[in-house]
Amino acid sequence: MSSYKKEMDALVENILDSYRSHPEICSINTRHRLNNEIIIDLLEKIRCVVFPGFFETKTLNESFIEYHIGELLEDIQYRLTKQVTKALFHSADAPETEEEAYAAAKDIVYRFLKKIPDLRAILATDVQAAYDGDPAAFNTDEVIFSYPGVFAITVNRIAHELHILGVPLIPRIMTEHAHSLTGIDIHPGATIGSYFFIDHGTGVVIGETTEIGTGAKIYQGVTLGALSTRGGQKLRSTKRHPTLEDNVTVYSGASILGGDTVIGEGAIIGSNAFITSSVPGGTRVSIKNPELQFKDRVRMTELGQEGFWRGND
Repeated sequence: MSSYKKEMDALVENILDSYRSHPEICSINTRHRLNNEIIIDLLEKIRCVVFPGFFETKTLNESFIEYHIGELLEDIQYRLTKQVTKALFHSADAPETEEEAYAAAKDIVYRFLKKIPDLRAILATDVQAAYDGDPAAFNTDEVIFSYPGVFAITVNRIAHELHILGVPLIPRIMTEHAHSLTGIDIHPGATIGSYFFIDHGTGVVIGETTEIGTGAKIYQGVTLGALSTRGGQKLRSTKRHPTLEDNVTVYSGASILGGDTVIGEGAIIGSNAFITSSVPGGTRVSIKNPELQFKDRVRMTELGQEGFWRGND
């Protein structure tokens, strides 16, 4: 046996030892592994149902739309049921048999599909909020096609419905897909009212137990987070993230933290504010502007100091 073969055999055995030592990061001999590519494809199919004619590769004709939507729904129902069946085995109260899991998944998917008209109704308010709130928007088509905030909110609302129906893993896969594309991180457990607008959006974080009322508007870099996660899993199912009541505006870079923190109706939170306690409705919160210094640029050639700045004083 060559020395190379011996080295490779030893390497394989070492890696197998690692698998035995750390089984929690292995997925071997499982029939219940989810397929990320299928889930993302299903997400796009659901978006095609929600926004018909925007994301298809062919022009939709009103005479045939009934057949088109029927075909989409049949595909979504079949493949999503298979993925939900697998996902249910990853829950704390996993079903005992494949038959039980499939029956539960079939019911979940049917209930989810029945929510699509309600999803469309609330997403219509989000699209309108984006158009109304941004003078740079040409029309609502532009908002649907290109606004990362609208994409992230759409994915979140789809994922949220699956989340409240008790589906493990799949909602988070969907929202993390949106996160990777937009930089907007919204946990599928967050409860968000209608007419919601995220402007620009990069760096926005909205935690699992956040509650947001109707007509809220937030900008890039906003964090709606927990005061501390040092308790780890002991904090599960506790209210860790803030509540924003109706018509709250939060400007860029602000952090609002804590499950007991309530931002009252109509409050405006200025850029870079750091808030860990409740704010009454109608309040404007801002950070006092730091003092700015303006200096003349003088080239100090006689000192050999290029780019030296000398104050006005």
